[in-house]
Amino acid sequence: MEEFYTFITEQYILPFYLLVWFVAMARYHTYFDTPLKYYPIYLMYTFLTELLGYFIKYFDEFQIINIEKYSWYNVIIFNIYSVISFLFFYYIYWRMVQNKKHKKWIKIGALASISSYVISLFFQNPLYSNLYYADMIASFILLFNIWLYFKEKRSEPTLYPNKHNLMYWMSIGLVIFHLVFPFLFWVGYEAPKIWVDYHFRSILRILILFMYGTFLLGVLVHKRKAFR
Repeated sequence: MEEFYTFITEQYILPFYLLVWFVAMARYHTYFDTPLKYYPIYLMYTFLTELLGYFIKYFDEFQIINIEKYSWYNVIIFNIYSVISFLFFYYIYWRMVQNKKHKKWIKIGALASISSYVISLFFQNPLYSNLYYADMIASFILLFNIWLYFKEKRSEPTLYPNKHNLMYWMSIGLVIFHLVFPFLFWVGYEAPKIWVDYHFRSILRILILFMYGTFLLGVLVHKRKAFR
């Protein structure tokens, strides 16, 4: 019981991931035929990645690096997660925008993002380090994609307020998170003392909670007819 309490208090984000997934599944019938039809799969993948990361870090049976000094490192699964996650959201916004030029820009951005990860492999070992420079580029590209989406949406007439649009809430969470997240990781690796002294890990957790809070709010309050 004590170990379970410690797990819950230290890994409180994990149950929150699961809660968002449950609600997304409960309301799946309201967006199953939209570009977000794979949204619950992404949410569950996030939960399972975080859970596996915890097991790798704290249980010998799950460790994937044989070198004792780095045996608790779980960074490789999060590097893989980053690539898949960014590609998922690029796909979503590629489906959402209607302007052919904007679709082309999103494709080019996705190619640039993948290229940045490939290039990073020559300078950083993905087993021991987050590919934070590639993450930064991918975040900026995602923010650009969201800007394209909002630009189109602003020029379209609508009968429904944004508060009922699932894409609006998801986009707000992504924007706030990705405006800050790349710089936090950069500081964590390039200036670790600042990371520790200014409690940047806590800031990162707050950002994650905010982002998934908007995801949760979105699936709770959105209306099918307002989706766009």
